[in-house]
Amino acid sequence: MRKLFILAFVFAILILIVGYSYVTVSNGPITPLGRLSFVKVENPDMFPDHPHSILLADDAAQRGSACALVVHFAGSSNYRSYQQKVSNNISNNSSVYIIEASYIDTHGIGSASLKQINMWDSMKVAIFGVPDGRYVYVSDGNIYPTYDALMTHVNEIAQEHGQQGPIPMVWHGTVRTDNPNIDPGCGFPFYFQILCKTYGILPAYVYTLYGLIFPYMNDPYKDYELSNSTTLQKMYNNGTLNVNKSNTTSNTDKYILNNMSGYD
Repeated sequence: MRKLFILAFVFAILILIVGYSYVTVSNGPITPLGRLSFVKVENPDMFPDHPHSILLADDAAQRGSACALVVHFAGSSNYRSYQQKVSNNISNNSSVYIIEASYIDTHGIGSASLKQINMWDSMKVAIFGVPDGRYVYVSDGNIYPTYDALMTHVNEIAQEHGQQGPIPMVWHGTVRTDNPNIDPGCGFPFYFQILCKTYGILPAYVYTLYGLIFPYMNDPYKDYELSNSTTLQKMYNNGTLNVNKSNTTSNTDKYILNNMSGYD
């Protein structure tokens, strides 16, 4: 009987936490969706008409949003934002403006690989959040020294592109070498930080856990990505997933040449 009481009490607490988190996030400026994808299927991986780009734009359009935010772990990209056409019959939106942002962990390389994670450090971040001043940020070719400076930029360009209401947000989620079912992938700590800063630690836990499940329900490429993850990772690391940037006749390649020099 005592065990049942304890279980009921714990369940009630969890329901309260989930309910509080739902109400808090429902009235906030960002709609956290979760992880976008598991592994790269083309490189660069966020540019006009890439499958993952279309997927994110369609998700945002279905929610009536003019913009979407995708966060990364900073590589060699300049993280240019761009307009993405949506699929036919998704919504009244003809396109969605995808805002890209990334973070640089000044104390290390963060979650770049399971083999490179400091578990004690990760635990402290999970319990207390990211210490102020630890990250610097990159978006649209500029470095932002503080979180507030970056989010001011994100909100300004969202308003410039007609955003009304909360911005849907994902973390990129691609994994270069490890098991993508275990490693949460590119941008995960940054996503968690945004949720902590915007909603507090409890909603951050709830929506990060939900975000880990999101691509299994939402990513139409999940079976392909997961069943071919080792092959795709090898192809990416060998450069065979790179888009041919010499074909300047396509709009996508023109965009890459003009906006994404050195894009990762």
